[in-house]
Amino acid sequence: MQLQPTASHFINGAYVEDTAGAPIEIIYPATGEVIGTVHAATPAIVDQALESAKVGQKVWAAMTGRERGRIMSRAAAMIMERNHELSVLETYDTGKPYQETIAVDATSGADALEYFGGLAGSLTGEHIPLGEDWVYTVREPLGVCVGIGAWNYPTQIACWKGAPALACGNAMVFKPSETTPMCALKVAEILHEAGVPAGVYNVIQGMGEVGAALVNDTRVDKVSLTGSVSTGKKVYAAAASHMKHVTMELGGKSPLIIFDDADVENAVGGAILGNFYSSGQVCSNGTRVFVQKGIKEKFLARLAERLDTAVIGDPLDEATSFGPMVSKRQMDIVLGYMAKGQEEGARLVYGGKRLERDGFYLEPTVFADVTDDMTIAREEIFGPVMSVLDFDTEEEVIARANDTEYGLSAGVFTSDLSRGHRVIGQLEAGSCFINSYNDAPVEAPFGGVKNSGVGRENSKEAINHYSQVKSVYVRMGDVEAPY
Repeated sequence: MQLQPTASHFINGAYVEDTAGAPIEIIYPATGEVIGTVHAATPAIVDQALESAKVGQKVWAAMTGRERGRIMSRAAAMIMERNHELSVLETYDTGKPYQETIAVDATSGADALEYFGGLAGSLTGEHIPLGEDWVYTVREPLGVCVGIGAWNYPTQIACWKGAPALACGNAMVFKPSETTPMCALKVAEILHEAGVPAGVYNVIQGMGEVGAALVNDTRVDKVSLTGSVSTGKKVYAAAASHMKHVTMELGGKSPLIIFDDADVENAVGGAILGNFYSSGQVCSNGTRVFVQKGIKEKFLARLAERLDTAVIGDPLDEATSFGPMVSKRQMDIVLGYMAKGQEEGARLVYGGKRLERDGFYLEPTVFADVTDDMTIAREEIFGPVMSVLDFDTEEEVIARANDTEYGLSAGVFTSDLSRGHRVIGQLEAGSCFINSYNDAPVEAPFGGVKNSGVGRENSKEAINHYSQVKSVYVRMGDVEAPY
């Protein structure tokens, strides 16, 4: 498979190279090898991308919603047809097992394009009768949108941001994470091949300074970021200084509450999905697992048994179910948290080490007897580290679950559905689950409260974040004025 991208950037419907930009090595996380290189966008590349977006947006917005939707649906079908090669590319980009990428990554990107393509023709205004007079509203695009992606879901995020933007008639300049630069280029290529006009979806590479240049440019009307809270606060402040629209999808330290009447097998499955899928590199993960004391040891024992069956190995092998961290830097960060957990007195019940093999592999790790004030219970780790905390009562666990600056997700496992709804109703989080965890269908809004972000991705809610409403008052009679 060709891994070196055709060129570093995709602008105005074509691949573009500018080797004057700083080189960015593409490193395969499973081996640590350099498998390609791209170059960061120079100021000239940033300008070229924004100018082409400005021109392309006018062409795209002039098309009917149904025409836009038809093209987006065609792109979704093309992504599904190429799911294998896109999934292999995602595995090279991120290190995630092919078993996972073939089922989740490009497919959820296609879902987004298909869903928002289906909505594009339905984006109408309303008629408001006022006696003889009336008002009508028009839903209009914002203009040029900037998407700044994270490294954990490069294909999905490129589509999650691009699909609602395009459905509403906007253009997009997307900057993927410098850690995973390859997948978004393929999304842009497929969109153009499907019929999206030149300039409507552009991809440029770079680090923080390229993102800052995009966010601060007066040609940009909207910024959508997926990233850390610290980065989000900087980007949000910069966008606010220009009165730009924003969507911030940030981090979390989400609670997963397991009551003693829960089905233990399902609860363990939910905890695995909420802590070890993508080697723990998921923003919505339920990394504070509150287990009611009556089933704590049963839960821990069954969890260890099931973790023993994880297949850790070559992520391109379909049998592999647990892959490496995305980078050496991220691996080292997580190793630091593993050490901190032991230093602060948590009981290590599983894992806790780097694996002795090439690449950036860590063992799935479980700490028990974790208290609310421990670092591993307060800070987002973004790796395969589960913190198990004890609790006695419903009231107690709700208060402790909410005692965090974050509010992205929350989950409850219980056989008492009344309690499930009651507890979820009191948890301060945007994306919640009952007897499940980490489901993210495009039909459902996704996003957080508190420091976990603003705005929502996916669902009809996203349309509100990529469009604006114009109201027009129509007077049918004479105008009365005081003089």
